[in-house]
Amino acid sequence: MTDYTKDEYIDQREVLDKGFVKFVSYEGDVYKILRAARISTGGVASKGEKQDKGLLRYLYKNQHLTPFEQISLTFDVKMPHSIAKQWLRHRGFSPNEYSLRYSEAIDEMYMPIVWRKQGEKNHQGSGEPFDYHQNMKISGIAEEAYDKCLIVYNYLISQGVAREQARFVLPLANYTMLTFTTDLRNLLHFLELRLHSHAQHEIRVYAEAIHDMLKCVDDFGWIIEIFDEFNSLGNLYHDAINKETNTEKLKKLLYDFTQGTE
Repeated sequence: MTDYTKDEYIDQREVLDKGFVKFVSYEGDVYKILRAARISTGGVASKGEKQDKGLLRYLYKNQHLTPFEQISLTFDVKMPHSIAKQWLRHRGFSPNEYSLRYSEAIDEMYMPIVWRKQGEKNHQGSGEPFDYHQNMKISGIAEEAYDKCLIVYNYLISQGVAREQARFVLPLANYTMLTFTTDLRNLLHFLELRLHSHAQHEIRVYAEAIHDMLKCVDDFGWIIEIFDEFNSLGNLYHDAINKETNTEKLKKLLYDFTQGTE
């Protein structure tokens, strides 16, 4: 198994009960975006903070996002298989995953602290949490199931069953690891979708970890500030048209938004 204990990361955060996100590296900065945007007019990359930030905001506001693809970023992530299945839907990511054909399974399972009821309005998502006693009962049943799955898996391996077949008995709670590289445009799109309150909690906390790490990198300061502005506006608009928020807050943000620097 790869040694993930080496201190070779820009930043790292623990996520869920046994997961993590580790920021491996990035290439490029805000001025690489500005250079790509201004090459069409033959202009210099930087024209001062006011104009530079204004251009970035204009590009993001009008979805002229190709220049954001100039920055590439790499992360290592450990997460349950059920979350990895959602993660790999983002086709702008270039991933390599821990293989259960070449290696034996990680003997760790994700155990939710709080079990949630099926949502009534959001049919693909969660509703209210179970009370304490129900939650403890569900956790006990789940833990028994996890243990049985690992016992059967290890037995199959001990009997010489191929790893690619023995893995069939493992649940989606089983942890996996992957490394992925993406460009900033696709990463921001991931954050836009997965930071939303309607995203599943278990993937949202990974998005929150990545968002927090990007905020700590000076090279991305303006970009994350602009992303947060537009993401807040988009979320309020979505909630307003679905009658989930007071429209007065949206009106105020729209007013502030229209007064922003172009």
